[in-house]
Amino acid sequence: MKLKYVFLFVFLGLANLTIAQQKEITLQEIWSGAFGTRGMDVLHSMNNGQQYTVLNRGTGSVDKYDYKTLQKVETIVSASNISEISSFSSYSFSDDESKLILATEVEPVFRRSRLGIYFVYDIASKKATKISDKKIQEPTFSPNGKKVAYVYDNNVYVKDLMSGASTQITTDGVKNKIINGVTDWVYEEEFSFVRAFQWNAASDHIAFIRFDETDVPEFSMDVYGSKLYPQQHVFKYPKAGEKNADVSLHLYNLNAGKTSKIDLSNYNDFYIPRIKWTNDPAVLSVQVINRHQNELDLMMYNAATNQKSVVLKETDKAYVDITDNLTFLADNSFIWTSEKDGFNHIYHYKKDGTFINQVTKGPWEVTNYYGYDEDSDRVFYQSVENGSVNRDIYAVKINGKKKKRLSTKEGTNSAKFSANFTYYINTFTSATTPPEYSLHWAKNGKLEKEIKNNANVKEKLGNYKMSKKEFFTLTTAKGHELNAWMIKPADFEASKKYPVLMYQYSGPGSQQVANKWNSPNDYWYQLLAQKGIIIVCVDGRGTGFKGADFKKVTYKELGKYEVEDQIDAAIELGKRSYVDKDRIGIWGWSYGGFMSSNCILKGNDVFSMAIAVAPVTSWRFYDTIYTERYMQTPQENASGYDDNSPINHVKKLKGDYLVIHGTGDDNVHVQNTMRMIDALIKANKQFDWMIYPDKNHGIYGGYTRLHLYTKMTDFIENTLLK
Repeated sequence: MKLKYVFLFVFLGLANLTIAQQKEITLQEIWSGAFGTRGMDVLHSMNNGQQYTVLNRGTGSVDKYDYKTLQKVETIVSASNISEISSFSSYSFSDDESKLILATEVEPVFRRSRLGIYFVYDIASKKATKISDKKIQEPTFSPNGKKVAYVYDNNVYVKDLMSGASTQITTDGVKNKIINGVTDWVYEEEFSFVRAFQWNAASDHIAFIRFDETDVPEFSMDVYGSKLYPQQHVFKYPKAGEKNADVSLHLYNLNAGKTSKIDLSNYNDFYIPRIKWTNDPAVLSVQVINRHQNELDLMMYNAATNQKSVVLKETDKAYVDITDNLTFLADNSFIWTSEKDGFNHIYHYKKDGTFINQVTKGPWEVTNYYGYDEDSDRVFYQSVENGSVNRDIYAVKINGKKKKRLSTKEGTNSAKFSANFTYYINTFTSATTPPEYSLHWAKNGKLEKEIKNNANVKEKLGNYKMSKKEFFTLTTAKGHELNAWMIKPADFEASKKYPVLMYQYSGPGSQQVANKWNSPNDYWYQLLAQKGIIIVCVDGRGTGFKGADFKKVTYKELGKYEVEDQIDAAIELGKRSYVDKDRIGIWGWSYGGFMSSNCILKGNDVFSMAIAVAPVTSWRFYDTIYTERYMQTPQENASGYDDNSPINHVKKLKGDYLVIHGTGDDNVHVQNTMRMIDALIKANKQFDWMIYPDKNHGIYGGYTRLHLYTKMTDFIENTLLK
């Protein structure tokens, strides 16, 4: 009798487990953040290398922790103790860590730029001082901590923290004409920075870039809002082949109160993608790159002598990528990364540009440079030495010897080192492991302590019908070996025929096939797999981390080789016994929307449906810096633009096509979709479309993402599952 009850208990337990495992993911759960993971927010290593701080958004505080014990040492600042501040969203320390800048009332301008009310908080006095009553941009401490420079209304200001007085050092800033100290739209988007001014080490000079956008064509967007009449948002946006802002470089001497212009007259139609002071307070490094972006000069300018010299020239048959890896060592020799041997590697040069040695080498890519530790004479970096879908942490002597792999788990490892390179906090994730944070010794990578993990998320997912993400290499008929992953339905049966939805992005240097934890889209793919669809992602030629030749094959032909690879991959998938080759769809966002549009047109006998979200439909509509880097100008390469733009292939449409865009997209303008729609109508082609009023390139806010993914899910069901 007792045994019978035990058997019944076990049976009921197994039955409940089976039921629990059959739980299906819903769109509401995905976009309400039900599967979100915890991280370590705004981590900063203290100068002593023994402690670090994090922003605790829950309590509105900056808390200090000890590396070795991981115990909280103190709360440095809390919004609850400052009468002037109800909350703050970010913080930054002065060099001596006696003060912080706290950001409040922050509002976005474009992708990276922000306006806000900022305070300087003095740790000793516990006093908060507002930098300006106006909303400003990019407030930055001088190295001596006595001043803050910032930008307001396109002009640069300096506030003296002792006297409280502010000095306006430029006066000609005008919206849509002149910008001082912050970047224009295209620099912000494509060179990935906003603050275009830099303090020198002595705190007595500020270098800044000035943008004259007077002759740059304007783009306008209607903002519909909720009022009776829409408003118009007008901003400068240089499209491929059009006029860029004229940039110039200036130096403000705080002691003299004067501004001088650095002579760059030997350059014509150029960009200044980076400026950075060396350890010598008189010497500024300037990166100047030509409009084609295949010739870059690293120049040193001496403010004391007004002399300049080019110490390094980087050239490429296609293009040179801009990075933030330039690092000056104590003797002003410098670290630089380059693809000049065919793979991205680390190089060491003397301060005059004399080559010392190549620090890393091999048929693999350095994916992140973490820094140089003078005491141990070691360089720390991240690379794909363990396979292009993985990331590991390494250390190597600056002479290139005694390389050591510090990370041990296979997947994606990234590091945040302490200031003195004693410790590092490793973030590890893989396709089967949500983010884990752990403390390690930089000397040998040895684990000191676990900090936090997201095991609860993995445990929660154990109650759902989940499918494994299978990584594999797909070889096309042309012999191209491409990284790929596949998600099959959990109840997959090899004897059945399944429809396939392919996802890709495919932009130059990008990667979607990576051994890391789920994004929200991955949960959507699980939902689609629950409905009986196989999801596949293939990184074709043009994507990153497999060498320069693999990445740069698409030069001057965006949309040719990448599209061939997606079509060829779909053909190979269609040969598999469990794939219904007549029901293969593809979708993508942004560059991926450009790709999915091209695929259903150029591959109209292979793909039966496509979804394009915020697609580029002609590269003539996109910006100068990005487009010309890969395509040169339309005037020079008209066929490269037109032969591979979806808008010119609409007559080939056979399958089901859904195009989606936000009208407030300042990046890939809704013009792309409107012109695509017009071309489809003129070709008498039926299609579906969805417009999101006033939504930007990300198409989010409120229920927007839920609505968007419901729309796409319904479309997929009505096409691939019909």
